Amino acid sequence: MLIGYARTSTLEQKAGLEAQRESLKALGCERVWEEQTSSVGPREALSEALGYVREGDTLVVTKLDRLARSVRHLGEIVEELESKGVGLRILDLGLDTSNATGKLMLNVLGSVAQFEREMMLERQKEGIAKAKREGKYKGRAPTAQRLASDAKRLLAEGNTKRQIAKLLGISERSVYRIV
Repeated sequence: MLIGYARTSTLEQKAGLEAQRESLKALGCERVWEEQTSSVGPREALSEALGYVREGDTLVVTKLDRLARSVRHLGEIVEELESKGVGLRILDLGLDTSNATGKLMLNVLGSVAQFEREMMLERQKEGIAKAKREGKYKGRAPTAQRLASDAKRLLAEGNTKRQIAKLLGISERSVYRIV
């Protein structure tokens, strides 16, 4: 049985999720798990899909980055699938782990993907540092400090710190820092 898994990072990526769903259904996936969550957030649909697959099944994803956070995470997923006798197919790479070549390519491509991600983050960090040096990057505006007088007023009126945080749309921790 072909089992599909689709993921986008944000709720705004509805078209991306729909495209993944259509690709998986067109391939013949009988069940498709999908979710809209960051790769670093909890991935409940992935856990459910991994729990559902049985020996002889194949887990299908459209792209490698939709499945794993890192090479290590990819290895853990592949290991879990292999222990159950389940294959993995990645559509955009034309990759299938049911043979030795597919497994080798998966590891190589996973390493390249992680390298690209780390290089992107490094370039981003360098760009931010350069912009800060040139005075073009100020960072996020300190919302809580801007609302300090409101927070102190609400506290004087007898509101709890939790209520103040909710009313002002800031964290409770920020309220504690203010007062």
